[in-house]
Formats: sequence, C-alpha cells, structure tokens
Amino acid sequence: MISPVKEKIILGIDPGTNIMGYGVLKVTGVKPEVLTLGVIDLRKCKDSYLKLRHIYERVQGVISAYLPDELAIEAPFFGKNVQSMLKLGRAQGVAIVAALCRDIPVTEYAPLKIKMAITGNGQASKEQVADMLRRMLHLQAKDLGGFLDATDALGAAYCHYLQMGRPELPDAYRGWKDYIAKHPDKVRL
Repeated sequence: MISPVKEKIILGIDPGTNIMGYGVLKVTGVKPEVLTLGVIDLRKCKDSYLKLRHIYERVQGVISAYLPDELAIEAPFFGKNVQSMLKLGRAQGVAIVAALCRDIPVTEYAPLKIKMAITGNGQASKEQVADMLRRMLHLQAKDLGGFLDATDALGAAYCHYLQMGRPELPDAYRGWKDYIAKHPDKVRL
C-alpha cells in the first residue's frame, strides 16, 4: 500500500515577459491548499536582460519563502511571432534555472493539458480556469488577484497535483472485491 504524502509544496509558474504568474499549492495527505498566488510585474523594466535577472531573483525569492518540493511550469504555446516565442522561452528558462539551482525538480505542462485537467476542456478561457480553481480550492474571487496569469500558474500547480495521482489513504479499498477480501465476515452471500 502506498503511504499518503505527508506534505508536498508545488510552485506553479505561468511564464511571461511582461507579467509572470506564480502560485504555491500545499498538499497535505490528499488535500490541496493555496498558500499564495501573485505576479511578477515586468512591464516597467525595458531592458530585456534586466528582466531576466529580475525573473531569476523574484522566483528565487518565492522559493526561499515557500520552499517548494517541485516546480510545475506552463510550456510556451507555439505562436506565429518568432521573436515573442524566443523572449517567452528565455523567461521560462530563467524560471526553470532558478528552481534547478535549488535542486527542485521541474515538470512542464502544455497549456492544453492544464486547461483539460482543470476544466475538462482544453480550449477553456483563462476566466474559466480561474473560476474552476476558485470553486475547487474554495477561494473567494478577491483571493485570485487582478491578473489571470496568477491563476494560470496556480492551474499548473494544480494540474501537477492531479498528475501525482492520489495517494491511497490507510485502510483504503480498491473496490468491492478488495473490501470483501479484507472483511469476509461482513459479507453475506
């Protein structure tokens, strides 16, 4: 029998070159709980290389504050603008390096997979993802902040939580046959 996870902290990141979202999910046993979510606002920084340094420093700050066990990051979607893709890939790479420098394992998820895991629809809007997360994690609308990038990051963390598989609780049953095998005295045929 697999023992339940005592505690795991997952950092989710939605990479961006203007706004980068982050969300931190704590999983105790099989119960996920939001520790924080927010954004790294890069719009005032005009130098693209200084933006990368700022991303690194801020992601390191979130890591120091919450000590995540794993990083779930959204993969850049393929767009038509090559320059935008290159900039986005750099931002994602810097966030990944910030985690790897602290020996945090990284898992990358396609936006379609995250949306599918959260809403059941790979074409869901950012608003639909945010609303489903609000419902599933019992959050108030005010807790979600003003940027959907933060809820996208939280979506990456929650998708990772779902991909971990639900650990079995002690004395859990795999079905009726398992229950009967463990409790033959309670079954009347």
